[in-house]
Amino acid sequence: MNNLQSSPSSEALIQGLNAPQREAVLTTDGPVLMLAGAGTGKTAALTARLAFLVQNRLAWPSEILCVTFTNRAAREMRERVGQLIGPAVEGMPWLGTFHSIAAKMLRRHAELVGLQSNYTIIDTDDQLRLLKQLIVAEGVDEKRWPARQLAGCIDRWKNRGLNPQDLDAGESEAYANGKGQKFYQLYQDRLKAVNACDFGDLLLHMLNILRTNREVLEQYQSRFKYVMVDEYQDTNQVQYLWLRLLAQGRQNICVVGDDDQSIYSWRGAEVANILRFEKDFPGAKVIRLEQNYRSTPQILAAASGLIDENTQRLGKTLWTERHAGDKVRIIGVWDGPEEARRVGDEIERLEREGAPLDQIAILVRAQYQTREFEDRFISIGMKYRIVGGFRFYERAEIRDALAYLRVISQPADDLAFERIYNTPKRGLGAKALEGIHRLARQQGIPLSRAAIEIADTDELPARARNTFLSLMRDFARWRDLSGTETPANLLRVVMDECGYTDALQAEKTAEAAGRLENLAELARAMEEYETLGDFLEHVSLVMDNENAADEDKVTIMTMHAAKGLEFDNVFLPGWEEGVFPSQRALDEGGLASLEEERRLAYVAITRARRKCTILHAANRRIYGQWTSSIPSRFIAELPEDHVESETTLTGGASLWRAQWSEHADPFADVARNQPSRITTRGPGWQRAAAQEYDPKPKRVAESSRSAASFAAKPRTDISLGARVFHEKFGYGTVAAQEGNKLEIDFEHSGRKRVIDSFVKPA
Repeated sequence: MNNLQSSPSSEALIQGLNAPQREAVLTTDGPVLMLAGAGTGKTAALTARLAFLVQNRLAWPSEILCVTFTNRAAREMRERVGQLIGPAVEGMPWLGTFHSIAAKMLRRHAELVGLQSNYTIIDTDDQLRLLKQLIVAEGVDEKRWPARQLAGCIDRWKNRGLNPQDLDAGESEAYANGKGQKFYQLYQDRLKAVNACDFGDLLLHMLNILRTNREVLEQYQSRFKYVMVDEYQDTNQVQYLWLRLLAQGRQNICVVGDDDQSIYSWRGAEVANILRFEKDFPGAKVIRLEQNYRSTPQILAAASGLIDENTQRLGKTLWTERHAGDKVRIIGVWDGPEEARRVGDEIERLEREGAPLDQIAILVRAQYQTREFEDRFISIGMKYRIVGGFRFYERAEIRDALAYLRVISQPADDLAFERIYNTPKRGLGAKALEGIHRLARQQGIPLSRAAIEIADTDELPARARNTFLSLMRDFARWRDLSGTETPANLLRVVMDECGYTDALQAEKTAEAAGRLENLAELARAMEEYETLGDFLEHVSLVMDNENAADEDKVTIMTMHAAKGLEFDNVFLPGWEEGVFPSQRALDEGGLASLEEERRLAYVAITRARRKCTILHAANRRIYGQWTSSIPSRFIAELPEDHVESETTLTGGASLWRAQWSEHADPFADVARNQPSRITTRGPGWQRAAAQEYDPKPKRVAESSRSAASFAAKPRTDISLGARVFHEKFGYGTVAAQEGNKLEIDFEHSGRKRVIDSFVKPA
């Protein structure tokens, strides 16, 4: 591997770069892994390297393949390179996203996969429509096996580079009891019949072409003298295989990434791709960019100490020449509302000290967490923006739920009725709505009243009339309940009985799980109001609060959405077991997910330039009941020399730090015995929202089976008086036993009722 010395004409390109950045630019022969930590100037090094190759005529612009993940990143890359080399950047047709480059290649070779060059790329709506047609044609119940679930399966298979014939029986079981492979093949056949493909096909088709057509592969290997890839840690399997084939010829591949910032496994990214780069390309040079230009030494040291707990990483040590700055603050509060009040108070103090609001961010693990802060900021007049998503009350599922409640409260609310008359799907189409609109105009009555009237006529088909009648009976019953049930319980009943919850649960997707979390948070918000009218009035005030777009505002966003951004002051609320790390992630992915959650914590901390504040609450209110929680294990893993704790809770953070340290081995033992599921339990509401959300209040009469028929057999290795260990509550003594339920007196948490499978003998 050679390092090319810079010429006087290209010296300006590397002026201002530090030594590792210069090395990355000048190392032009052979494979290079630019391991770029957070805030270390990787974009500057990457663009300088690209410009250096062109300016020194090591390759024509058209002989360089430069791949990014987003169109915005591609535009920024093109603009920055253009500033360095001028009009020559216009001759770079192969600078773009994975999908745009693959689409350009596929246009040239479409016939090799049974397509014509003018193929259509279908969007998500068209994909779902096509899948629904196939599901209906095959006689499968679409309500039980939604098209969206099948689309998710197909997307995952394509991200892994799997064709229909590559699926084994286990993969095929993911949909309709083993029919996944059949539907995947039917879908692909249908796409080819209409000369179309989806976004996943762009890379999968090109991978198939490169694998089966040696001439095409050699053509591209010869064309591309250099391959450069940004954010390599975020590549999925099909992207990785595609890149590896293209680069195996000349081996002049330079990838830029940070294994410590791989946080997108839920959309197919595999951190293993960057971890095995040196094995894929023997002799690769690893250049570590470790000088951070963003954060203070205290913030970097705290983040570095945390990420050191991960085992699957290449390793690096970030440093900076900036002054030490403040330690990372850890604040313990009593409950969620106090957490929002405390953050609001801190931001008001920063604003008085002259800090601009647009340099303040609140980063949450899940979208439902924004609701508490939005309500608080509305009450104190704090300007804010939601980035990477909708404001809480503007999200589709929340608007749907509110529309049901508005019709219950005010039957004449035609706008609300029109939103949900066929949500979830009831088989009521546009013609049915047109019919009740016509009747409503003729008689001067609301749509909900017209729906009742039309059920006694022949204006609509019998099925539509009966559906409207059933819906209006439901609304009448819910209206009666609104006088006796709390607003929160009313919401749970309505969402269950209208089928909305079942529809989301049937999707079995991360998006649907997030929407269920939001509905659970909406119910929690309603617990603070005595009447439905009071709550709806509050929502109206919140929705009416719109500020001018050009005003400074506090940014509220998820940690995932914050990657690549930076702020002077960052607040990280909700660092509690079950919230962060997410219990759903741990349940689904075990230790691998735990390490990704820790990487997400590292990303969140390193968004801060000057000050970083972490908060955790001792209690969360769930369905009117308070649930205790413990601080996130990540707090215990932060190096003590670089954090300062502030809490009025008994024992403080040091107590939980000691407990997490004491129980590290038992946790690891559980994880080793059950690699796919970690049984540490966070707040019950998190699990309920994530995968067991049932908004209907439990009533014994609802089940025809006795409670005894559901009872599990008690464990024989645990008896009264036994000393046991629980991952959440710690050590305790069994005080009572009923079936598989135990009442345990815990040393630090008092008496709790738990399931015996969640404890182990001490």
